[in-house]
Amino acid sequence: MTPLQTIEDALGCAVFNADGLLPAVIQQWDTREVLMLGWMNEEALRRTFSEGRVTFWSRSRQEYWRKGDTSGHAQYVRGAAFDCDADTLLVQVDQVGGACHTGTHTCFDGRDIDVAHGARPDATDPDATDPDATDPDATDPDATDPDATDGEHA
Repeated sequence: MTPLQTIEDALGCAVFNADGLLPAVIQQWDTREVLMLGWMNEEALRRTFSEGRVTFWSRSRQEYWRKGDTSGHAQYVRGAAFDCDADTLLVQVDQVGGACHTGTHTCFDGRDIDVAHGARPDATDPDATDPDATDPDATDPDATDPDATDGEHA
């Protein structure tokens, strides 16, 4: 895939929801730890891409905000990429201080959910099945059609 060359190219690719927003997953660039999720509209994207600091749109206050303007816990952009549908943005940052408004490093600290753990078949297990043989999408010609999933991911 060819990298987007300009901010305008990137803005032209973005797919916003009905409210004119798209989710932005914020990730520490060197450790790849997920820090937080925020929302961006077109102007927040433009500011983020052109200023090198992450700018969000506050859905509750209906205004732009930058992490760190009050707390000093700034997010400096190191990279960005859209997902395959261009309706979600991953922003890799150099985080100064905590990313969460509670003061923790990540918004995903300490609230783990007790879920059932899945396990993929062990490749050395003689009873393991060929995933292509049991995966209906493996032979479904619509499985590779982006419109067939309508942006939904299993």
